[in-house]
Amino acid sequence: MKISVLAVLLLAATAQTAAAQSGPTPQEQMTCRSDASKFCAEHIGKPPQMNACLRENKSKLSDGCRKVVESHGG
Repeated sequence: MKISVLAVLLLAATAQTAAAQSGPTPQEQMTCRSDASKFCAEHIGKPPQMNACLRENKSKLSDGCRKVVESHGG
């Protein structure tokens, strides 16, 4: 019983980490499009820099975009 509980916890943690590390879906990108243009236009076409910029501006983002950023570890 303890082994199966541990396995489930490890699987959940791995899935959560993978979700945080994967890039945004097209729908998530559309959710943040306006915020990205407004706060991080100089980073368009540069995903690592764009992600960092959105994280840095998280308090200014729309609710939807803030949720996307947080779901990817920001």
